[in-house]
Amino acid sequence: MSFASRKSLTTVALVSIATALAACSTSQPAPKSFDQAAVQPYRLDSGDRLRITVFEQSGLSNTYTVDQAGYIAFPLIGQVAARGETLPALEGAIATRLKQGYLRDPDVTIEVDRYRPVFVMGEVGRPGQYSYVPGMTAQNAIAIAGGFTPRGNQRDVDVTRKINGRIFTGRTEVSSPVLAGDTIHVRERLF
Repeated sequence: MSFASRKSLTTVALVSIATALAACSTSQPAPKSFDQAAVQPYRLDSGDRLRITVFEQSGLSNTYTVDQAGYIAFPLIGQVAARGETLPALEGAIATRLKQGYLRDPDVTIEVDRYRPVFVMGEVGRPGQYSYVPGMTAQNAIAIAGGFTPRGNQRDVDVTRKINGRIFTGRTEVSSPVLAGDTIHVRERLF
């Protein structure tokens, strides 16, 4: 084999390795909005199940699920927009609508009965959808999903999160908090 052929093969091999490494590192570090979203009040979205209590109104007090369009169907007042709202804001919206001809001074309280799930994918024992618990970290979610596979990168993970209606993906440490609705992807480690 001539020197030019060996040099050409070496160049092709180096380009292939560089391309493979670049493909493995396409995810950027998590933006600052990731950390900010973790300390903001909880924002409702599709899949959240709410326990809504209207004081002394047992016929209205029940559990309601935020549908795919982001609404809850509430007796007397119909569809109420819930997506992106905080619990106090939704309490106020329901109370205001109930005051419009139904109740004189409604006292509405809302608690999250069940949060929307988190999704764990990639190099874990059992990829899938799992229940979210407040205070959960990526490592907690991975443990629930059967832990890392032998090929799993245990240093950091890619998290996809919806913030203010936009979807972001960023690389975070496994000890980082996750939010309801997040998708956690465990990459394969290189070595």
